[in-house]
Amino acid sequence: MDNSQRLVVVTGGSKGIGKAIVERFAQEGFAIATCSRNEGDLDSLRDEIKSKFGVSIHTTRADLSGKEGVDHFIEFVRLIAKPIAVVVNNSGRFIPGLVHEEKEGSLEEMINTNLYSAYHISRGLIPSMKKEKIGDIFNICSVASFMAYPNGGSYSISKFAMYGMSKALREELKDFGIRVTAVLPGAVLTDSWDGTDLPEERFISVEDLAETIYATHKLSERTVIEDIVIRPQLGDI
Repeated sequence: MDNSQRLVVVTGGSKGIGKAIVERFAQEGFAIATCSRNEGDLDSLRDEIKSKFGVSIHTTRADLSGKEGVDHFIEFVRLIAKPIAVVVNNSGRFIPGLVHEEKEGSLEEMINTNLYSAYHISRGLIPSMKKEKIGDIFNICSVASFMAYPNGGSYSISKFAMYGMSKALREELKDFGIRVTAVLPGAVLTDSWDGTDLPEERFISVEDLAETIYATHKLSERTVIEDIVIRPQLGDI
């Protein structure tokens, strides 16, 4: 089956890490399905991807911090009716703070966006992947998934939980030919760092992260990379 008949699903694909992943797989001719909360960003992405790569790209506005948005995106992907090659659970939210001092509702907001969206989307799309007996799931976790750091607060809690979910899915799906990889990056140069005085070389580039994910996908079906820990060469920020 050629790549144009296979679907790569990326949540939060209009900017940053998600957009770089969309571009990398589009470069190889895959059909793309993605979502964002901003319709204008999706329109720009769709025009850019079609212009650069000429592939089929399906976009829809969805707020994955709520179950309604998650259910909408799952149904949207199902209606595309293409075999799923890759799912990247990328949508996330970071609110800095200390567990014992952060604003009320921080944990719930980040659990909803960082964990529950990935949990429900995986559950919604895995049945069709099991029928095909092939596919990759990449969960964008964080070094905060295994290492607490100052001001990480409930973000770390949500990412620890997402890492645990990845471990569980890996065990559950290995006999169905579905590979599950936890991606645990340090600081990545995205819009969330706008205004920083730190030089660009102190960050991981989104292109490097996307290339790593694509290279992992390209491994033979007999091999899986369970965890990808990727950090700035000069250390964590």
